Amino acid sequence: MSAEREKKTVVLYTDGACTGNPGVGGWACILTYGKAEKRLSGADPATTNNRMEMTALIQGLKCLKESCNVNVFSDSSYIINAFNQGWLDSWIRHGFRKADGKPVLNVDLWQELYELSKHQNLNFNWVKGHADNHMNNECDHMAVQAYRDYIEAHKGQEDDTDIQYTRAPGGME
Repeated sequence: MSAEREKKTVVLYTDGACTGNPGVGGWACILTYGKAEKRLSGADPATTNNRMEMTALIQGLKCLKESCNVNVFSDSSYIINAFNQGWLDSWIRHGFRKADGKPVLNVDLWQELYELSKHQNLNFNWVKGHADNHMNNECDHMAVQAYRDYIEAHKGQEDDTDIQYTRAPGGME
């Protein structure tokens, strides 16, 4: 039996959410192995949706204590394409520059993801967000709840400079 078949197979669902882009954001992931399940979520006071999507994946991968086969499900084309279409490998070869010569955004998180990915056998799967995938919808709910909890916990504080709120045009002041 090959080493790949002897590894545990873990399913990892991830999602990120943001009140604005940038704004207060939340991330969430759900890992399953057999009947075991682990749910994680968190928030960031000033971030982007892509950073929250990436953070969810990073936090999920950090939970793995050994090398595994990991089936990753995400509604982030940014993440899926970076791995499945070889964008990340190309960015690394070119010093984290895109084909147009411009720097890749979120280099810190891409570097961390690359390091974590070296220890796992990752299989990336795109799922349509806000559709009929129960686990993706659960992650979305958890990510939104994480940023809502953060905002509620910091409401009315004297110094709100660490929170970026986004108002809709014509919204209440």
